[in-house]
Amino acid sequence: MATSTSPAAERGRRSFYDLTFPALERELEIGGVASVHAKEVWRALYREPAPDLRQHPAFQPPLKRWVAASLDSETFFLSRPPLSGETESSDGLTRKFLLRLEDGQTIETVQMGFPGRFTACVSTQAGCAMGCVFCATGQMGFVRHLTPAEIVTQILHVQESLRRKGEAGLRNLVLMGMGEPLHNYESVMTALEIISDTRGLGIAPSRITISTVGVVPGILRLAEEAQPYNLAVSLHDATQEGRAALVPASNRWPLEELLAACRLYGEKTGRRIFFEWTLIAGANDSVEKANQVSEALAGIAAHVNLIPLNPTQGFDGAATTLPSAKEFQKVLRAAGIPSTVRQRRGIDVAAGCGQLRAEKRSRERQAPAASASPIEG
Repeated sequence: MATSTSPAAERGRRSFYDLTFPALERELEIGGVASVHAKEVWRALYREPAPDLRQHPAFQPPLKRWVAASLDSETFFLSRPPLSGETESSDGLTRKFLLRLEDGQTIETVQMGFPGRFTACVSTQAGCAMGCVFCATGQMGFVRHLTPAEIVTQILHVQESLRRKGEAGLRNLVLMGMGEPLHNYESVMTALEIISDTRGLGIAPSRITISTVGVVPGILRLAEEAQPYNLAVSLHDATQEGRAALVPASNRWPLEELLAACRLYGEKTGRRIFFEWTLIAGANDSVEKANQVSEALAGIAAHVNLIPLNPTQGFDGAATTLPSAKEFQKVLRAAGIPSTVRQRRGIDVAAGCGQLRAEKRSRERQAPAASASPIEG
């Protein structure tokens, strides 16, 4: 049965990774410890990760006692979701991690890029309620929201992977993994405050992108709160009928309402919006469709990312050809709309949202229970 909370939250327990820096300062003060010690805890969590906070050599006795008491009473816990599977693409540029949550749910995190400019793609929910027909996560249905800690610790897995290879830290973060970020608004904003804090992971807000299928209340809230992150909207079709066939959420927030929210967002924030367009052969990759999107985005500061479809088992569409993508792009360019034809990455490691989880579950169902094992790279 779907639930909106994690098992730990239901038991009143929180992870240290759930706390923003100001929240950590408050918890220390409540515990009778000077808030100045928050910097030491923060460094141990994010800059120099420590396996056991109780014995951290840099902690003063009052701080050690508070940490031990917090862990012993289970007011807070420190554990991170363990790695259940890991695969790497043949070109070495994409690595996917399958992480197992406390309740047995699994989520995916993807590391991609080139030396010096790596990007992490993280999940915000277990499953997804939006039901996009070509998305493996959408085909699963919604299970629950992730906590801030379950979002933040995905970054730590990627950072550790990069360190093992002698690489610098992450440059970019995209919330384009499993789930709809604006459906889990509060946890996502808390997680991003933690991730962008310069005293810790320090990923700049200008390098963080939130992707949504078009949750209009969330877009309006981003604008009202002047959140500093980039916004990407999954469009995929520029007519209400065509979009609703691909993105069922369009029935709840119709295209006209979505575009109005995007215009308001642009006016209030002065920021460009990235529109994601999955190119499906014979469905939405024609010159006619390109003209429709040009008309729909008129007056919006937009950049269109054209993404050839990543195939999934639950959708029989095929990716467009490169010539068709270029023709589509030519129409946008003529209308003055900048665009990029994105490379298809990680096809051999099922890098599309939810694909690795779906493939693993499929194999586990087909194999005897005793032989089920994590995916190996």
